[in-house]
Amino acid sequence: MTALVTLLTGRCTVAPVSLGPIVWILKLREFERAFYKAVFDPYHPEQHYMRGPGPACAAKAALNS
Repeated sequence: MTALVTLLTGRCTVAPVSLGPIVWILKLREFERAFYKAVFDPYHPEQHYMRGPGPACAAKAALNS
């Protein structure tokens, strides 16, 4: 934990510790979050994209004619 604080603050208060395992774990968690977001994200805007006027516009135009 102190090595991570040292990495973020830039101040070394204890003897330097190898950050290899910490960096590996952080990168793995970042990949895991991105993977789950890409696979299980329920929001797909392309499924709700409308091309052209919808049925409400056609009904309104029929009433005005």
